[in-house]
Amino acid sequence: MQDIIRQLEEKRARARAGGGARRVEAQHKKGKLSARERIEVLLDEGSFEEWDMFVEHRCSDFGMSDNKVPGDGVVIGYGTVNGRLVFVFSQDFTVFGGALSEPHAEKICKVMDKAMQVGAPLVGLNDSGGARIQEGVASLAGYAEVFQRNVIASGVVPQISLIMGPCAGGAVYSPAMTDFIFMVKDSSYMFVTGPDVVKTVTHETVTLEELGGAVTHTTKSGVAHKAFENDLEALLELRRFVDFLPASNREGPPFRATRDPVERQEPSLDSLVRRRIAEYVI
Repeated sequence: MQDIIRQLEEKRARARAGGGARRVEAQHKKGKLSARERIEVLLDEGSFEEWDMFVEHRCSDFGMSDNKVPGDGVVIGYGTVNGRLVFVFSQDFTVFGGALSEPHAEKICKVMDKAMQVGAPLVGLNDSGGARIQEGVASLAGYAEVFQRNVIASGVVPQISLIMGPCAGGAVYSPAMTDFIFMVKDSSYMFVTGPDVVKTVTHETVTLEELGGAVTHTTKSGVAHKAFENDLEALLELRRFVDFLPASNREGPPFRATRDPVERQEPSLDSLVRRRIAEYVI
């Protein structure tokens, strides 16, 4: 029995280590938190309950059978934000670049299903290079399952995506279908494919920021709603944001009593929008 417990603890330690200390340190040098550190910041202390920690991929091609990491690049579960229940998944860029495999997709689908079943917000912390090329069609089919749930969950529970790394392809198709999208400046990107492919196909040279950076998507394309300076600020502001959302379509938005009288006038609102624009709108 003691040997079994020891093996279990060793496997838990491997799962918590993700892609290893060297890759986690590389994340830190880029100013990024690890997948588990992000969950620790987002959720109330001690509230996180993890599911499927030991799930591994089932691919045997290209030497993948000898390259397995417990958890398979995504951490899922539930916890509370300021006492309110939320479901969360956090992709781990240190494990295969956060690329989505079939079991990886199954884990995300599981947490999405539970969020709809219980009626609680779903938060996705996205940090993925897209489909796991070694799995080919199986990976793409996994994305199809995720997309289907994005559609089903629309209007049922709030879906919030926080883009926290260089996400491409399917890794941003799903967030684009969610209700709210937030990004981190200088470290998160959303694009169908990267600058190298764009240059090969169109012979146009474009930077990561111009193609899909946080400033581009919050000021030009309108894909994202807000950009933050770093991971920590983004996660702390996301905690604030969740306070304003209803848990599901079966509930109203949260209500908090205030001593600010409803009849109070606020003259500064008159100058919030320039008069010329206001007259045009009216």
